[in-house]
Amino acid sequence: MKKLFGKKKKKQITAKKRYTEVRKCRFCKMTMKGIDYKDILNLQKLTSGQGKLFSRKRSGNCATHQRFAKIAIKRARFMALMPYVG
Repeated sequence: MKKLFGKKKKKQITAKKRYTEVRKCRFCKMTMKGIDYKDILNLQKLTSGQGKLFSRKRSGNCATHQRFAKIAIKRARFMALMPYVG
């Protein structure tokens, strides 16, 4: 019988592949071209309790609809449909 000393196999460390689900923007799902400033229910979902606008990562919007949401929220605040501060 032969004994092998000192020779050990090195384990290769491989990173696990993570499956990330592709999320689609809620406004893209509804096939909306723009966001209306009078639609307060949808606009309130995009703001925090303090009145701050959620980021794209948090709200799940695409870049185009995030810009439209920002403009719509500013218009709704100006028309006193939404508060500036919580």
